[in-house]
Amino acid sequence: MREAVFIRRNLAKWRQIEGGMGGFYKFSPDEKVEAYNEVTSDLAFAQTHYPDSPITNYLNDLSLALHRNLYRNKTSSWSQLKHFWTHDIPLCVYESRGALLTSLAIFVVMIIVGIVSTYGDPEYTRQILGDDYVNMTLQNIENGEPMAVYGGDSQMVSFLGITMNNVMVAFIIFGMGIFTSFGTGYHLMTNGVMVGTFITFFIQRGLFVESILAIMLHGTLELSAIVIAGGAGITLGNGWLFPGTYSRMKSFVLAARRGVKVLVSTVPIFIIAGFIEGFFTRYTHIGDAFRLLVILCSLAFIVFYYVLLPIKRHKELENGE
Repeated sequence: MREAVFIRRNLAKWRQIEGGMGGFYKFSPDEKVEAYNEVTSDLAFAQTHYPDSPITNYLNDLSLALHRNLYRNKTSSWSQLKHFWTHDIPLCVYESRGALLTSLAIFVVMIIVGIVSTYGDPEYTRQILGDDYVNMTLQNIENGEPMAVYGGDSQMVSFLGITMNNVMVAFIIFGMGIFTSFGTGYHLMTNGVMVGTFITFFIQRGLFVESILAIMLHGTLELSAIVIAGGAGITLGNGWLFPGTYSRMKSFVLAARRGVKVLVSTVPIFIIAGFIEGFFTRYTHIGDAFRLLVILCSLAFIVFYYVLLPIKRHKELENGE
């Protein structure tokens, strides 16, 4: 069946379902179930025959809205909260996977740029990190405590300050998406260059293993969350740039909803990363094996929640589960 014929035959039905979801009239529980089954059936057909068409994205959004509405009406507040974290966010992550991959690519490339630039220009580190920080760290290295920067304040003060700063940075990266995804991309670039320069600064002084274990102890979660916030911002910006079959405003609103949910998921990650940095990173004597274990567990969580679980939830949605 040609796509135009498929759309013409079903458009009135989809608009009626949209009207019910928008509150223009009430759906009975049985009607909602029937509507959900019809939309998921149409979605499966569209994914098979028109995988790259805007109508497929439209049906995917409509089925998600129906799925959430059905589940919300059947569950308690606690179950709704659980569903939000275990279903809604992973599905939004899956829908935003292109933006998240773009964010990761920008960040990794700019880390490499920071590394290459630092090796190529002896003064580059001071331009990026500042004279005060470089001089302080050089003094710490001479004193035999290269990671002493993490122990400057009390544990609670460090934890609160680090967490608030990181959350603020994430919200700025996301918010720049309002000015199209290029604004978010710029902040990802500057943060990536800074990370690359920071790491190279220690590598040049023979402190690769020590610095990586200390930095990535909290940085595995922290840097991952920055990339995820970047993906949320790019999702927001792309809503303006690529409206598809929607009006530009509607596309932006839909993208903003997805982006906000993805962004919200980073807040607990920043809290945990701040806790690790404030209370544990300063103790370099706790052992390399323990630090490596924390890093691997953090990485495993990121891969599970932002890669494996979204794929699983998407397959469940396709199968009508």
